[in-house]
Amino acid sequence: MAMESKTSPVNAHIEQFWVGYFETLKLFRIPDGAHPWYRKHIEAFIHYLPEIRLALRNPEQVEQWLTQTGRNIKLADWQFRQQVDALRLLYCHHLKLLWATEFDWPYWSSGAMRLEANHVTTARTYEMIDKAVECPGNYFAKSFPDVYRQFLVAIRMPEYSFNTEKSYLGWINRFLLFHQDHPPCQLSEPSVAAFLEHLALKRKVAGATQSQALNAIVFFFAKVIEKPLGQIGAYKRPNRPRRIPTVLSPHEISSLFANLSGLRGLMVKLMYGTGMRVIECVSLRILDLDFHYKQIVVRSGKGNKDRVVPMPDTLANHLQEQILSVKKQHDIDMESGFGSVFMPTALARKYPNAENELRWQYLFPSSRLAQDPRSGIVRRHHIHQSVIQKVVKKAASEAGVIKRVTSHTLRHSFATHLLESGADIRTVQDLLGHADVSTTMIYTHVLGRGGQGVKSPLDILSAKS
Repeated sequence: MAMESKTSPVNAHIEQFWVGYFETLKLFRIPDGAHPWYRKHIEAFIHYLPEIRLALRNPEQVEQWLTQTGRNIKLADWQFRQQVDALRLLYCHHLKLLWATEFDWPYWSSGAMRLEANHVTTARTYEMIDKAVECPGNYFAKSFPDVYRQFLVAIRMPEYSFNTEKSYLGWINRFLLFHQDHPPCQLSEPSVAAFLEHLALKRKVAGATQSQALNAIVFFFAKVIEKPLGQIGAYKRPNRPRRIPTVLSPHEISSLFANLSGLRGLMVKLMYGTGMRVIECVSLRILDLDFHYKQIVVRSGKGNKDRVVPMPDTLANHLQEQILSVKKQHDIDMESGFGSVFMPTALARKYPNAENELRWQYLFPSSRLAQDPRSGIVRRHHIHQSVIQKVVKKAASEAGVIKRVTSHTLRHSFATHLLESGADIRTVQDLLGHADVSTTMIYTHVLGRGGQGVKSPLDILSAKS
Protein backbone atom coordinates (compact mmCIF):
# COMPACT_ATOMS: atom_id res chain seq x y z
CA MET A 1 0.00 0.00 0.00
CA ALA A 2 1.33 3.40 -0.94
CA MET A 3 2.53 5.68 1.83
CA GLU A 4 0.16 8.56 2.67
CA SER A 5 1.40 12.11 2.21
CA LYS A 6 2.71 13.62 5.43
CA THR A 7 1.23 17.00 4.47
CA SER A 8 -2.52 17.04 4.97
CA PRO A 9 -4.77 19.57 3.22
CA VAL A 10 -5.36 21.22 6.62
CA ASN A 11 -1.64 21.63 7.32
CA ALA A 12 -1.08 22.96 3.81
CA HIS A 13 -3.82 25.54 4.38
CA ILE A 14 -2.22 26.60 7.67
CA GLU A 15 1.21 27.00 6.10
CA GLN A 16 -0.33 29.00 3.26
CA PHE A 17 -1.90 31.28 5.87
CA TRP A 18 1.45 31.91 7.55
CA VAL A 19 3.21 32.53 4.24
CA GLY A 20 0.61 35.17 3.41
CA TYR A 21 0.84 36.72 6.89
CA PHE A 22 4.64 36.96 6.69
CA GLU A 23 4.34 38.63 3.30
CA THR A 24 2.11 41.23 4.97
CA LEU A 25 4.77 41.75 7.65
CA LYS A 26 7.42 42.29 4.97
CA LEU A 27 5.16 44.75 3.18
CA PHE A 28 5.07 46.85 6.36
CA ARG A 29 8.84 46.46 6.87
CA ILE A 30 8.66 44.31 9.98
CA PRO A 31 12.21 42.89 10.43
CA ASP A 32 12.59 39.19 9.62
CA GLY A 33 13.92 38.56 13.13
CA ALA A 34 10.60 39.75 14.60
CA HIS A 35 8.45 37.42 12.46
CA PRO A 36 8.63 34.50 14.94
CA TRP A 37 7.41 36.84 17.72
CA TYR A 38 4.48 38.01 15.61
CA ARG A 39 3.60 34.40 14.89
CA LYS A 40 3.70 33.54 18.61
CA HIS A 41 1.28 36.38 19.37
CA ILE A 42 -1.18 35.20 16.73
CA GLU A 43 -0.88 31.57 17.86
CA ALA A 44 -1.61 32.61 21.45
CA PHE A 45 -4.71 34.43 20.22
CA ILE A 46 -5.74 31.34 18.24
CA HIS A 47 -5.48 29.15 21.36
CA TYR A 48 -7.54 31.70 23.30
CA LEU A 49 -10.66 30.78 21.32
CA PRO A 50 -9.76 27.53 19.53
CA GLU A 51 -13.34 26.81 18.43
CA ILE A 52 -13.68 30.10 16.47
CA ARG A 53 -11.80 30.76 13.25
CA LEU A 54 -9.69 33.93 13.12
CA ALA A 55 -11.73 35.44 10.30
CA LEU A 56 -14.98 34.94 12.25
CA ARG A 57 -13.85 36.64 15.45
CA ASN A 58 -15.30 40.03 16.34
CA PRO A 59 -13.82 43.19 17.90
CA GLU A 60 -15.29 42.34 21.33
CA GLN A 61 -13.27 39.10 21.39
CA VAL A 62 -10.12 40.99 20.39
CA GLU A 63 -10.72 43.48 23.22
CA GLN A 64 -11.26 40.63 25.70
CA TRP A 65 -7.97 39.07 24.68
CA LEU A 66 -6.02 42.33 24.91
CA THR A 67 -7.65 43.13 28.26
CA GLN A 68 -6.60 39.74 29.61
CA THR A 69 -3.01 40.01 28.43
CA GLY A 70 -2.88 43.65 29.51
CA ARG A 71 -3.23 42.53 33.13
CA ASN A 72 -0.03 40.50 32.83
CA ILE A 73 2.55 42.90 34.28
CA LYS A 74 5.32 40.42 33.44
CA LEU A 75 4.67 41.12 29.77
CA ALA A 76 7.20 43.72 28.65
CA ASP A 77 5.97 46.94 27.07
CA TRP A 78 7.47 46.09 23.70
CA GLN A 79 5.86 42.66 23.80
CA PHE A 80 2.39 44.09 24.46
CA ARG A 81 2.86 46.73 21.79
CA GLN A 82 4.05 44.06 19.36
CA GLN A 83 1.07 41.88 20.26
CA VAL A 84 -1.33 44.72 19.36
CA ASP A 85 0.57 45.36 16.13
CA ALA A 86 0.45 41.66 15.21
CA LEU A 87 -3.35 41.63 15.50
CA ARG A 88 -3.66 44.95 13.67
CA LEU A 89 -1.69 43.71 10.66
CA LEU A 90 -3.62 40.44 10.72
CA TYR A 91 -7.11 41.94 10.65
CA CYS A 92 -6.51 45.23 8.82
CA HIS A 93 -4.12 44.15 6.10
CA HIS A 94 -4.03 40.34 5.84
CA LEU A 95 -7.63 39.30 6.44
CA LYS A 96 -8.85 42.83 5.56
CA LEU A 97 -11.96 42.77 7.72
CA LEU A 98 -14.13 45.88 7.66
CA TRP A 99 -14.50 46.21 11.44
CA ALA A 100 -10.71 46.28 11.87
CA THR A 101 -10.43 49.70 10.19
CA GLU A 102 -12.69 51.16 12.91
CA PHE A 103 -11.02 49.34 15.81
CA ASP A 104 -9.18 51.57 18.28
CA TRP A 105 -5.67 50.16 17.83
CA PRO A 106 -3.90 53.36 19.09
CA TYR A 107 -5.72 53.06 22.42
CA TRP A 108 -4.40 49.56 23.05
CA SER A 109 -0.89 50.41 21.87
CA SER A 110 -0.78 53.41 24.21
CA GLY A 111 -1.20 51.17 27.23
CA ALA A 112 2.29 49.87 26.63
CA MET A 113 3.92 53.17 27.50
CA ARG A 114 6.00 52.62 30.60
CA LEU A 115 5.53 55.11 33.40
CA GLU A 116 8.59 57.30 33.73
CA ALA A 117 10.62 57.20 36.90
CA ASN A 118 9.42 60.66 37.85
CA HIS A 119 5.85 60.24 36.60
CA VAL A 120 3.06 62.16 38.28
CA THR A 121 1.52 58.95 39.61
CA THR A 122 4.63 57.79 41.42
CA ALA A 123 4.89 58.01 45.20
CA ARG A 124 6.13 61.28 46.63
CA THR A 125 7.78 60.09 49.83
CA TYR A 126 11.25 60.65 51.19
CA GLU A 127 12.00 56.94 50.70
CA MET A 128 11.06 57.10 47.04
CA ILE A 129 13.06 60.29 46.56
CA ASP A 130 16.12 58.59 48.05
CA LYS A 131 15.64 55.75 45.60
CA ALA A 132 15.39 58.21 42.69
CA VAL A 133 18.68 59.83 43.72
CA GLU A 134 20.37 56.42 43.73
CA CYS A 135 19.49 56.00 40.04
CA PRO A 136 20.53 59.33 38.48
CA GLY A 137 19.81 59.77 34.81
CA ASN A 138 20.91 63.32 34.14
CA TYR A 139 23.87 65.67 34.62
CA PHE A 140 22.26 67.42 37.59
CA ALA A 141 21.69 64.18 39.51
CA LYS A 142 25.03 62.68 38.54
CA SER A 143 27.18 65.68 39.39
CA PHE A 144 25.35 67.04 42.44
CA PRO A 145 23.30 64.23 44.03
CA ASP A 146 22.75 66.07 47.32
CA VAL A 147 21.48 69.19 45.57
CA TYR A 148 19.39 67.02 43.26
CA ARG A 149 17.73 65.44 46.27
CA GLN A 150 16.90 68.90 47.59
CA PHE A 151 15.33 69.72 44.23
CA LEU A 152 13.10 66.61 44.36
CA VAL A 153 12.02 67.39 47.91
CA ALA A 154 11.30 71.03 47.04
CA ILE A 155 9.21 70.23 43.98
CA ARG A 156 7.49 67.01 45.03
CA MET A 157 6.51 67.71 48.59
CA PRO A 158 4.25 70.64 47.60
CA GLU A 159 3.11 68.50 44.66
CA TYR A 160 3.98 70.59 41.66
CA SER A 161 2.55 69.14 38.46
CA PHE A 162 4.47 66.53 36.54
CA ASN A 163 4.90 68.83 33.55
CA THR A 164 6.30 71.60 35.76
CA GLU A 165 8.77 69.21 37.38
CA LYS A 166 9.89 67.92 34.01
CA SER A 167 10.28 71.42 32.58
CA TYR A 168 12.17 72.77 35.61
CA LEU A 169 14.52 69.80 35.69
CA GLY A 170 15.33 70.27 32.01
CA TRP A 171 16.16 73.95 32.39
CA ILE A 172 18.19 73.47 35.57
CA ASN A 173 20.19 70.78 33.76
CA ARG A 174 20.94 73.17 30.91
CA PHE A 175 21.85 75.97 33.34
CA LEU A 176 24.28 73.80 35.30
CA LEU A 177 25.83 72.38 32.13
CA PHE A 178 26.37 75.93 30.85
CA HIS A 179 28.32 76.65 34.06
CA GLN A 180 29.75 73.15 34.50
CA ASP A 181 33.07 74.48 35.79
CA HIS A 182 31.32 75.95 38.82
CA PRO A 183 29.34 74.20 41.55
CA PRO A 184 25.81 75.52 42.25
CA CYS A 185 26.90 77.36 45.42
CA GLN A 186 29.26 79.59 43.36
CA LEU A 187 26.58 80.69 40.89
CA SER A 188 24.92 84.08 41.23
CA GLU A 189 22.95 86.76 39.37
CA PRO A 190 25.59 87.36 36.64
CA SER A 191 25.60 83.61 35.98
CA VAL A 192 21.85 83.74 35.37
CA ALA A 193 22.11 86.78 33.08
CA ALA A 194 24.85 85.10 31.03
CA PHE A 195 22.74 81.98 30.55
CA LEU A 196 19.65 83.94 29.56
CA GLU A 197 21.64 85.92 26.98
CA HIS A 198 23.06 82.65 25.65
CA LEU A 199 19.51 81.39 25.11
CA ALA A 200 18.52 84.58 23.27
CA LEU A 201 21.65 85.14 21.14
CA LYS A 202 23.02 81.64 20.54
CA ARG A 203 20.01 79.35 20.87
CA LYS A 204 17.55 81.87 19.32
CA VAL A 205 14.77 80.88 21.73
CA ALA A 206 11.43 82.67 21.89
CA GLY A 207 10.70 85.14 24.65
CA ALA A 208 8.25 82.76 26.34
CA THR A 209 10.91 80.01 26.35
CA GLN A 210 13.42 82.35 27.98
CA SER A 211 10.83 83.22 30.63
CA GLN A 212 10.27 79.52 31.35
CA ALA A 213 13.99 79.07 31.86
CA LEU A 214 14.09 82.04 34.23
CA ASN A 215 11.18 80.66 36.28
CA ALA A 216 13.00 77.35 36.70
CA ILE A 217 16.24 79.05 37.73
CA VAL A 218 14.45 81.33 40.21
CA PHE A 219 12.87 78.23 41.77
CA PHE A 220 16.29 76.55 41.91
CA PHE A 221 17.95 79.44 43.72
CA ALA A 222 15.06 80.14 46.11
CA LYS A 223 13.82 76.65 46.99
CA VAL A 224 16.77 74.33 46.35
CA ILE A 225 20.03 76.06 47.25
CA GLU A 226 18.15 78.64 49.39
CA LYS A 227 19.95 81.60 47.88
CA PRO A 228 17.16 83.83 46.47
CA LEU A 229 18.16 85.88 43.46
CA GLY A 230 18.45 89.65 43.66
CA GLN A 231 18.57 92.00 40.68
CA ILE A 232 19.80 90.06 37.67
CA GLY A 233 20.56 93.20 35.74
CA ALA A 234 20.08 93.93 32.07
CA TYR A 235 20.24 91.05 29.61
CA LYS A 236 19.18 90.47 26.02
CA ARG A 237 15.50 89.53 25.66
CA PRO A 238 14.10 88.05 22.44
CA ASN A 239 11.29 89.85 20.70
CA ARG A 240 7.89 88.44 21.54
CA PRO A 241 6.01 87.95 18.26
CA ARG A 242 2.24 88.07 18.47
CA ARG A 243 0.85 84.73 17.36
CA ILE A 244 -2.74 84.30 16.20
CA PRO A 245 -4.21 80.96 17.34
CA THR A 246 -5.47 78.50 14.74
CA VAL A 247 -9.26 78.25 14.85
CA LEU A 248 -11.40 75.73 12.99
CA SER A 249 -14.70 76.76 11.49
CA PRO A 250 -17.87 74.92 12.62
CA HIS A 251 -17.82 73.07 9.29
CA GLU A 252 -14.21 71.98 9.85
CA ILE A 253 -15.07 70.85 13.37
CA SER A 254 -17.93 68.73 11.98
CA SER A 255 -15.61 67.24 9.34
CA LEU A 256 -13.10 66.42 12.06
CA PHE A 257 -15.74 64.65 14.15
CA ALA A 258 -16.92 62.68 11.10
CA ASN A 259 -13.52 60.98 11.06
CA LEU A 260 -13.65 60.00 14.72
CA SER A 261 -15.58 57.34 16.59
CA GLY A 262 -15.66 55.41 19.83
CA LEU A 263 -13.83 56.49 22.94
CA ARG A 264 -11.33 58.70 21.08
CA GLY A 265 -14.20 60.50 19.38
CA LEU A 266 -15.87 61.06 22.75
CA MET A 267 -12.72 62.57 24.23
CA VAL A 268 -12.11 64.90 21.28
CA LYS A 269 -15.73 66.10 21.34
CA LEU A 270 -15.46 66.64 25.10
CA MET A 271 -12.35 68.78 24.66
CA TYR A 272 -14.05 70.95 22.06
CA GLY A 273 -17.31 71.11 24.04
CA THR A 274 -15.62 72.21 27.28
CA GLY A 275 -12.39 73.96 26.25
CA MET A 276 -10.30 71.56 28.34
CA ARG A 277 -6.63 71.03 27.69
CA VAL A 278 -5.68 67.49 26.65
CA ILE A 279 -3.98 66.72 30.00
CA GLU A 280 -7.08 67.97 31.83
CA CYS A 281 -9.30 65.70 29.74
CA VAL A 282 -7.29 62.50 30.21
CA SER A 283 -6.91 63.23 33.96
CA LEU A 284 -10.67 63.45 34.65
CA ARG A 285 -12.02 61.22 37.41
CA ILE A 286 -15.55 59.86 37.67
CA LEU A 287 -16.42 62.12 40.61
CA ASP A 288 -15.58 65.19 38.50
CA LEU A 289 -18.78 64.69 36.48
CA ASP A 290 -21.98 66.23 37.84
CA PHE A 291 -24.92 65.08 35.74
CA HIS A 292 -27.52 66.86 37.88
CA TYR A 293 -26.05 70.33 37.39
CA LYS A 294 -24.61 69.39 33.98
CA GLN A 295 -21.09 70.48 34.77
CA ILE A 296 -17.58 69.08 34.97
CA VAL A 297 -14.99 70.05 37.56
CA VAL A 298 -11.50 70.48 36.10
CA ARG A 299 -9.13 69.97 39.03
CA SER A 300 -5.58 71.25 39.37
CA GLY A 301 -5.50 72.91 35.96
CA LYS A 302 -2.73 75.24 34.83
CA GLY A 303 -1.59 77.22 37.84
CA ASN A 304 -2.97 74.47 40.11
CA LYS A 305 -6.44 76.03 39.94
CA ASP A 306 -9.82 74.28 39.86
CA ARG A 307 -12.61 75.47 37.59
CA VAL A 308 -16.05 74.38 36.38
CA VAL A 309 -16.99 73.88 32.73
CA PRO A 310 -20.37 72.97 31.20
CA MET A 311 -21.15 69.36 30.38
CA PRO A 312 -22.41 69.14 26.77
CA ASP A 313 -25.93 67.68 26.74
CA THR A 314 -25.13 65.69 23.61
CA LEU A 315 -22.37 63.81 25.44
CA ALA A 316 -24.16 63.09 28.74
CA ASN A 317 -25.42 59.61 27.75
CA HIS A 318 -22.05 58.67 26.27
CA LEU A 319 -20.30 59.73 29.47
CA GLN A 320 -22.74 57.62 31.51
CA GLU A 321 -21.91 54.64 29.31
CA GLN A 322 -18.19 55.29 29.77
CA ILE A 323 -18.64 55.24 33.56
CA LEU A 324 -20.36 51.85 33.29
CA SER A 325 -17.46 50.60 31.17
CA VAL A 326 -14.94 51.84 33.76
CA LYS A 327 -16.95 50.17 36.56
CA LYS A 328 -16.89 46.84 34.73
CA GLN A 329 -13.16 47.06 34.26
CA HIS A 330 -12.59 48.27 37.83
CA ASP A 331 -14.55 45.33 39.27
CA ILE A 332 -12.29 42.91 37.42
CA ASP A 333 -9.17 44.79 38.55
CA MET A 334 -10.37 44.67 42.16
CA GLU A 335 -10.86 40.90 41.94
CA SER A 336 -7.27 40.65 40.68
CA GLY A 337 -5.96 42.87 43.49
CA PHE A 338 -5.03 45.80 41.23
CA GLY A 339 -7.96 48.15 41.74
CA SER A 340 -6.16 51.09 43.33
CA VAL A 341 -5.60 54.40 41.58
CA PHE A 342 -3.06 57.17 42.14
CA MET A 343 -4.17 59.71 44.74
CA PRO A 344 -2.58 63.07 45.58
CA THR A 345 -0.58 62.73 48.78
CA ALA A 346 -2.83 64.91 50.95
CA LEU A 347 -5.99 63.08 49.83
CA ALA A 348 -4.30 59.71 50.24
CA ARG A 349 -3.59 60.56 53.89
CA LYS A 350 -7.06 61.95 54.51
CA TYR A 351 -8.94 59.13 52.73
CA PRO A 352 -6.69 56.03 52.95
CA ASN A 353 -9.27 53.74 51.32
CA ALA A 354 -10.38 56.12 48.59
CA GLU A 355 -7.86 54.75 46.05
CA ASN A 356 -10.02 51.64 45.63
CA GLU A 357 -13.33 53.48 45.25
CA LEU A 358 -14.97 53.70 41.83
CA ARG A 359 -15.57 57.46 42.04
CA TRP A 360 -11.83 58.16 42.20
CA GLN A 361 -11.01 56.07 39.14
CA TYR A 362 -9.94 57.80 35.95
CA LEU A 363 -12.78 58.37 33.49
CA PHE A 364 -10.50 57.37 30.64
CA PRO A 365 -8.28 54.59 32.01
CA SER A 366 -5.34 53.07 30.19
CA SER A 367 -5.72 49.77 28.38
CA ARG A 368 -3.00 48.22 30.56
CA LEU A 369 -2.00 47.99 34.16
CA ALA A 370 1.33 49.63 34.89
CA GLN A 371 3.87 49.21 37.65
CA ASP A 372 5.04 52.25 39.55
CA PRO A 373 8.80 52.29 38.78
CA ARG A 374 9.72 53.32 42.34
CA SER A 375 7.04 52.09 44.70
CA GLY A 376 6.32 48.91 42.75
CA ILE A 377 2.54 49.41 43.04
CA VAL A 378 0.60 47.94 40.11
CA ARG A 379 -2.43 49.99 39.06
CA ARG A 380 -4.25 51.48 36.09
CA HIS A 381 -3.28 54.97 34.98
CA HIS A 382 -5.18 57.20 32.57
CA ILE A 383 -4.79 57.22 28.79
CA HIS A 384 -1.58 58.84 27.64
CA GLN A 385 -2.18 62.31 26.24
CA SER A 386 -0.07 61.60 23.16
CA VAL A 387 -2.79 59.20 21.96
CA ILE A 388 -5.32 62.04 21.68
CA GLN A 389 -2.77 64.34 20.08
CA LYS A 390 -2.07 61.78 17.36
CA VAL A 391 -5.75 60.99 16.86
CA VAL A 392 -6.63 64.67 16.35
CA LYS A 393 -3.87 65.18 13.76
CA LYS A 394 -4.86 62.02 11.89
CA ALA A 395 -8.57 62.94 11.86
CA ALA A 396 -7.78 66.45 10.61
CA SER A 397 -5.69 65.04 7.78
CA GLU A 398 -8.43 62.58 6.81
CA ALA A 399 -11.00 65.39 6.93
CA GLY A 400 -8.94 67.41 4.46
CA VAL A 401 -8.35 70.29 6.87
CA ILE A 402 -5.34 72.21 5.54
CA LYS A 403 -4.79 74.22 8.74
CA ARG A 404 -2.22 73.07 11.28
CA VAL A 405 -4.41 71.23 13.77
CA THR A 406 -3.37 70.11 17.26
CA SER A 407 -5.37 69.09 20.30
CA HIS A 408 -5.03 72.69 21.55
CA THR A 409 -6.77 73.92 18.39
CA LEU A 410 -9.99 72.51 19.87
CA ARG A 411 -9.56 74.81 22.86
CA HIS A 412 -8.97 77.81 20.58
CA SER A 413 -12.08 76.92 18.58
CA PHE A 414 -14.17 76.51 21.74
CA ALA A 415 -13.31 80.01 22.93
CA THR A 416 -13.77 81.66 19.53
CA HIS A 417 -17.10 79.98 18.82
CA LEU A 418 -18.41 80.99 22.26
CA LEU A 419 -17.51 84.63 21.63
CA GLU A 420 -19.09 84.47 18.17
CA SER A 421 -22.31 83.21 19.75
CA GLY A 422 -22.42 86.23 22.07
CA ALA A 423 -20.77 84.93 25.24
CA ASP A 424 -19.21 87.50 27.56
CA ILE A 425 -15.40 87.73 27.45
CA ARG A 426 -15.19 87.36 31.26
CA THR A 427 -17.27 84.19 31.11
CA VAL A 428 -14.97 82.71 28.49
CA GLN A 429 -11.99 83.73 30.61
CA ASP A 430 -13.38 81.77 33.58
CA LEU A 431 -14.20 78.72 31.45
CA LEU A 432 -10.68 78.65 30.03
CA GLY A 433 -9.06 79.24 33.41
CA HIS A 434 -7.07 82.29 32.27
CA ALA A 435 -5.59 84.40 35.07
CA ASP A 436 -5.64 87.56 32.95
CA VAL A 437 -8.40 88.62 30.56
CA SER A 438 -5.75 89.91 28.14
CA THR A 439 -4.90 86.27 27.38
CA THR A 440 -8.52 85.64 26.42
CA MET A 441 -8.72 88.79 24.30
CA ILE A 442 -6.63 87.18 21.57
CA TYR A 443 -9.72 85.17 20.54
CA THR A 444 -11.56 88.31 19.58
CA HIS A 445 -9.52 88.53 16.34
CA VAL A 446 -12.16 86.60 14.41
CA LEU A 447 -15.21 88.43 15.69
CA GLY A 448 -15.06 91.00 12.96
CA ARG A 449 -15.42 90.12 9.31
CA GLY A 450 -12.01 89.55 7.76
CA GLY A 451 -9.02 91.41 9.19
CA GLN A 452 -10.35 93.56 12.05
CA GLY A 453 -13.77 93.74 10.38
CA VAL A 454 -12.39 95.84 7.51
CA LYS A 455 -13.85 95.43 4.02
CA SER A 456 -11.25 94.85 1.35
CA PRO A 457 -10.82 97.74 -1.18
CA LEU A 458 -11.01 95.12 -3.93
CA ASP A 459 -14.56 94.29 -2.85
CA ILE A 460 -15.43 98.01 -2.73
CA LEU A 461 -14.07 98.49 -6.26
CA SER A 462 -15.94 95.45 -7.53
CA ALA A 463 -19.21 96.71 -6.03
CA LYS A 464 -18.88 100.02 -7.90
CA SER A 465 -18.19 98.41 -11.25
